Order: sequence, then C-alpha cells, then structure tokens
Amino acid sequence: QVKLETSSVCFCTVYRDEPQHKILVLVNPRGTKTVVAVYLKESWWSLEDVLRTSDPAREGLRKVQSFGERIVLFILNVIIFGRLERKLDDDDMFFLPHSVKEQAKILWKNGAAVGFYTVKLKGSLCSKSTGACYLLPVFDTVFVRRAHRRQGLGTAMLRDFCDTFPRDEALGVSSPISPAMFQVCRHFLLACPEQRGRLWEVKAPGTLDQRINIWLQIQLQQVGLRDAIVSLFHEAKVRTFKAAS
Repeated sequence: QVKLETSSVCFCTVYRDEPQHKILVLVNPRGTKTVVAVYLKESWWSLEDVLRTSDPAREGLRKVQSFGERIVLFILNVIIFGRLERKLDDDDMFFLPHSVKEQAKILWKNGAAVGFYTVKLKGSLCSKSTGACYLLPVFDTVFVRRAHRRQGLGTAMLRDFCDTFPRDEALGVSSPISPAMFQVCRHFLLACPEQRGRLWEVKAPGTLDQRINIWLQIQLQQVGLRDAIVSLFHEAKVRTFKAAS
C-alpha cells in the first residue's frame, strides 16, 4: 500500500497537443516511475481495474471513440509502456502522449486491454510547424503488454491496419522501425506475400524519397546489407532536416 500524501501524487499530461488536460496519479514515493493508481470519477483505481471491461462485446481490436477509451489508451501508452514495461535501452522505442484526436485501436483480450496501435491518416497534418500532410496511411505506434507477447498479436494488428486501407497502393510504417517491429513486419510479409509491395518504412510526410520498402530490407538483411542501407536512409533524413532548419 502507498500512503496518500504530497510526495506520492502527481499530474500527468493526457494529450500531447492539449497540455491543460491532466490526470492525477498515485506513485510509489520510493520510485516515482512506478504508478500504482489513477484518480477517476472521484475515486482511486488500480491500473489493472481501469484496463478491464465488463462488456463481453469488447473483444479484439476496437476503434478508440469514447473519453473512457482515450484514458485506457493513455494508461497503456504513458503509464504501462512508458513507466512500467519499457526496457531502458537503446533498442526500445519511447512514445509521447498521443494527440486528443489520435486515430487508434485498442486490443481487448479476455476482458482486458492488452495493447494498441495508432495510425496517421492520409491527408492528416504531420506537424503545425511545417504544414505538411501525410501522403499515405502510416502505422505509427504499437504496443503489446509483456504477458501477451509472442502470441502473434503484433502481426494481427499490422494485418488489421493493411485490411483497413484496401484501396491504397502504398502503406507506411513510421521510421525508425524498432528491432521488435521489424520482426513483426517480417512474420507478416512471409505470411502475406501479396502485401510485400505495399509496405514501406516512411519518414513524414512520406514522399517517394522518404520511403524504403520493408520487404527489400528483409531481403537485404539476409545478405548482411540492411544496416548499411538503412543507415544511409536515416542520414538522408538528417540532411533533409538540416536543410529545412
């Protein structure tokens, strides 16, 4: 149990683009990284209780629509992944809080939220500073809880993303692709060869020179050339950024 006192509570920003919206969380004073409860509806709730649902129809991938689902997405992303289950090493990704209108789906399994993925829609704004818009749909952030990994759930989410945009000839996966996500892409493309020409690692907004085919990367990896090619791809990103700044 954690005693409710000033040193054990803090506010967390819920939305990246609306920092005025915050949620009160209870943390372990011995390590403020560890969140043990959140304050909702005038009561303290454990994280696992917030992630559970009593709705039997809520199973599989469901689009985030309600405020309650936004809170679940926030807890999975910022608290579960960002504070509790993320590996603190160079190979692991870190996600900022999502925007208030982020296109997302939560993965529900046996009455609990166990993962999510988010999408940047074609035509949506990349950033307010540039005014550029995405030129293709992009699979942006993805997370599966540790206890549910190695069950094909990441592959299922990538398949759902591709099935959601059947008329688009090209689909993106946000760069850089983590080693774990690269393996998800590999498993998916081995099982679904018809998708090999559609899936690209992309940098916003996704112009032709900001894309590299993921299946090509898989083939290059087999002959030991992927690291060199991807390094050149990211160096081009740095040069483009410096030229624009």
